[in-house]
Amino acid sequence: MSQPRPLSLREQQHPLIRQLANTIEATWRRQLTTYAYDAPADLGYVEGTLEGERLTIENHCYEAPQFRKLHLELAKVGKHLDILHCVMFPHVDFHLPIFGVDIVASRGQINAAIVDLSPVSPQRFLPVRYDKSLSALPSFPFTKPRTLPAWGDIFSEFCLFIRPTDHQEEIAFFNQAIQYLSIHCQLACQAVPIDSFAEQILIVAGQRRYCLQQQQNDKTRRILEQAFGSEWADQYLQNMLFDYVEAAPNRETVTKGKSL
Repeated sequence: MSQPRPLSLREQQHPLIRQLANTIEATWRRQLTTYAYDAPADLGYVEGTLEGERLTIENHCYEAPQFRKLHLELAKVGKHLDILHCVMFPHVDFHLPIFGVDIVASRGQINAAIVDLSPVSPQRFLPVRYDKSLSALPSFPFTKPRTLPAWGDIFSEFCLFIRPTDHQEEIAFFNQAIQYLSIHCQLACQAVPIDSFAEQILIVAGQRRYCLQQQQNDKTRRILEQAFGSEWADQYLQNMLFDYVEAAPNRETVTKGKSL
């Protein structure tokens, strides 16, 4: 008798995380021209131990003409903690916001769900086309909005940060996240590259600030440090989760920024 096929990490995740992960990748394939991304070989799939529980991290990375990195991370601790993290980093010659979505589920319940299109301009304003498109979306009366962390001034006025109270709110969050994503992919494909090196410098500064602020997330850092040590946690935060680039006249001379 054949043995049942072991479940993949994605199949073991909370249903909302699994559905969102699948839909994000399907949207990328449908709306963008994606290519393989050269991620650090030792950071693509990682296993460790956290308080006696097995911790598994799986990263899926791509790139596109408008994006230097499309990153989807799935993580699981034992049977009680599921995490989805996704960020889309534009190339520095496109004036585009940074799409990000995160979900944390504990013991089958969604504790935190956040999605945003974060501006990178010095004034922290979204491009006009984004502002108009997001303003036109219908709103849902979520009952438990959450407060952004102290470092959360990188997010836009359209940031949705909640704790869903039931399945209806989970679906409403999912729908809004995919609407944000679809709008972003559509507008990104319409975007024209920026030739001005001065404007690229401003875009890089905005992306760099976004990454450095995100690296202040104590909850993420604490989990990584407890499982793998502080040195590895720094490497993972800086080289996989929130790596940034320094301005250059063209993409061939863009270099990753690895220092805090």
